[in-house]
Amino acid sequence: MTPLRPPGAVYKLIAENVRSVLRGKEKLVRHAVTALFAEGHLLVEDVPGVGKTTLARCLARSVGGSWNRIQFTPDLLPGDITGVPVYHQREERFEFHPGGVFANIVVADEINRGTPKTQSALLEVMAERTVTVDAVRHEVPRPFLVVATQNPIEMAGTYRLPEAQLDRFLMRLEVGYPDLASEVKVIMGDCAGVGPDELAPVVDIETVRRAIGQVRAVHVEPALCEYAARLAAATREHVALRYGASPRGSIALIRAGQAYAATDGRTFVTVDDVKEIAQAVLAHRLILTADAELNGRDPGDVVDEVLDATPAPVSVGPRA
Repeated sequence: MTPLRPPGAVYKLIAENVRSVLRGKEKLVRHAVTALFAEGHLLVEDVPGVGKTTLARCLARSVGGSWNRIQFTPDLLPGDITGVPVYHQREERFEFHPGGVFANIVVADEINRGTPKTQSALLEVMAERTVTVDAVRHEVPRPFLVVATQNPIEMAGTYRLPEAQLDRFLMRLEVGYPDLASEVKVIMGDCAGVGPDELAPVVDIETVRRAIGQVRAVHVEPALCEYAARLAAATREHVALRYGASPRGSIALIRAGQAYAATDGRTFVTVDDVKEIAQAVLAHRLILTADAELNGRDPGDVVDEVLDATPAPVSVGPRA
């Protein structure tokens, strides 16, 4: 049987492996592993060439489970994602052929190039981890994580993700450009042939499954749950927003906070954990008013304002 490893040790193994390719992105990698530990889905968004797909592939290859990559294009069909029933004439029966989502980690590359109908094929499986075809439910393997990438500046031939789809993602991350020293290491690594395909798994899927189980046991004070609810409620009342974060957003804050604390080797969540992951968890769930969009407001600024204006609980720490 796989020995029980604390989530903090599992995080270090995965993070070190990913960072051997993706240089200078410690915070990004930690947030990505946080999403994995919270068993939440990850949307990686940024300009071309900064390493969105590299992050997704490195994360998938570091874990010894199954993973599939789905390249979203306008001609991709929902059945390519979920699977289809195929008729076997000799046996005179239909047999379900699983689609690309039947894997522990699914890399949905350039998700906004798929049509809305194809994007919506992911809704059920991202929320319930099941696929229903011909009224029959099929469960996907656990843990199950969708890592999607999209380019926010190239709009030709793309379809904006609907709000319901965005809300299914636990976190949205931006990669950003590396600093000069890190970029030099990236170039040298490419010259040496170091890429995601050269990475070997550093943990098996059972280890990740048990780490996720330990994360769910990380202690959260009731005051911290109230703090998360107050943050979400404050976004709903903000004048710059048409729609704020739903209760799914406040639940996501706490789940991500548990996972973030676990990556630090702690068994309790602090206010700083919630503040640290608030941008990644909340910003993509906020819908600006037309005036706010015209005035160049950013949902991330609203999250900062809400964090500044909402009193945080005191004396939140380890359970006595």
